[in-house]
Amino acid sequence: MKIIIISAVAQNDVIGRSNGDMPWHVKEEFRHFKQTTIGSPILMGRKTFETLGKPLTGRENIIITRDENYRCDFEEVKIVHSLNEGIDHCKITSPEKIFIIGGGEIYKQAINIADELIISYMKFDAEGEINFPEISENVWMVDSRDDGEKFEIVKYTRKR
Repeated sequence: MKIIIISAVAQNDVIGRSNGDMPWHVKEEFRHFKQTTIGSPILMGRKTFETLGKPLTGRENIIITRDENYRCDFEEVKIVHSLNEGIDHCKITSPEKIFIIGGGEIYKQAINIADELIISYMKFDAEGEINFPEISENVWMVDSRDDGEKFEIVKYTRKR
């Protein structure tokens, strides 16, 4: 089971605002996100889920929260209390891959255990307080690049 981080990152490394909002709306990037993650479990922090407002269809939605009393209005959503618990839950069904979709705190934890990164580098700066963690050249190598009008998709693989 591959653990894959997927994120959109502005030129100034911003991925979002502290209230959970995304500072941009680029349809082509959302389409890429959906096409890439459809059919696979997605793990996300509580703020990321609350920003979405509802589960993303065609994927098992797993929310990570430290709040032991957190409840969700959608019974199909799985609630876990750590990244490791979410990953262990996924191992039960043995999917080919799982996607970590944010936010900032979850990315910081997951970058140390992920097998791959799929980063959409937006071709603009954005306002926000949440940044993507550093991608170390000592740890990650570029696997492929796909340049588009508003963003470039870079796929990284962990060096072995």
